[in-house]
Amino acid sequence: MTSPEAEFAHCFERMYELCRVNGWGDPFSYARSREIHLANKLGHTVAATLSGADAIDEDGECEYKTTVNSVIQATYNGISKQPTWEEQITYLHDDKICKYKNHYFARYKGPIIVEIWKMDCDKVLQHLLPKLEKQFNSTGRKDPRLGVTIPHKYIRENATLLYIHEFQDETSNEKKEESDDETDAITNAVDNLKVTS
Repeated sequence: MTSPEAEFAHCFERMYELCRVNGWGDPFSYARSREIHLANKLGHTVAATLSGADAIDEDGECEYKTTVNSVIQATYNGISKQPTWEEQITYLHDDKICKYKNHYFARYKGPIIVEIWKMDCDKVLQHLLPKLEKQFNSTGRKDPRLGVTIPHKYIRENATLLYIHEFQDETSNEKKEESDDETDAITNAVDNLKVTS
């Protein structure tokens, strides 16, 4: 008997391929399906609701950020602006970012998870605060909500690599990692990373 997690992974990949072949676009425009897929991959429990935590890991509720871009990155947007910067810091720490100890960043290529990184909330906040403070103090913004993208360089220098997908080379039957320039940089720098199994 197939496990629910294995069946979900099969259906996820089939649905994506069906939509690609028929030109229907990405059937998962909201990231919930990726959250379920990622939670199953990591052995986490999927959160029961769409608001708040995305999943539950060994340390409690956690945050997921996924991308389909050619490089790993994590976008935090739609952050409510508080009345003062001091209140903003408290909100970010207690209610938005460090409410979840672990933040997981995954890059997808189609239905395949290419790489997964794990970052502590304090490192996330360390990157976000200076950029959010600049936005907080700017005037004339039509949308008062705040947002920042954590770039691949910061993720690779401050997160732990949990997973990297190996693709089968169809010409030589050899396994190889995702072969874009950015992932090649991961492979070349892997000695400097904290990699977990």
